[in-house]
Amino acid sequence: SEIWGELKDIKVTDRSMIWNSDLVETLELENLMANAITTVYGAAARKESRGAHAREDFSARDDANWRKHTLAHVSEDGTVTLTYRPVHTETLLAEKDGGINPAKIAPKARVY
Repeated sequence: SEIWGELKDIKVTDRSMIWNSDLVETLELENLMANAITTVYGAAARKESRGAHAREDFSARDDANWRKHTLAHVSEDGTVTLTYRPVHTETLLAEKDGGINPAKIAPKARVY
């Protein structure tokens, strides 16, 4: 992204390590930018609507293709790589050992 490339132009002139708000704000900006760019790429890749993630062009929830976790990595040049892993549906304990019945926590569409 064009904006990502401009991060390298930021300079912190205050060199103190005590109450250095310029340094703190610069580190916060880098963190916020990394979170923002991965969120945008992850949302654009997901071809469904789910919970707070709503798309007009894909208005339905799609468990068959999108019931998975999105893992995002951003490189130093702002390139975002997305990978996926399955959602773990097993409970820690069997129901007979005090665990919950998985049917009670089965996924379902939210109704507002």
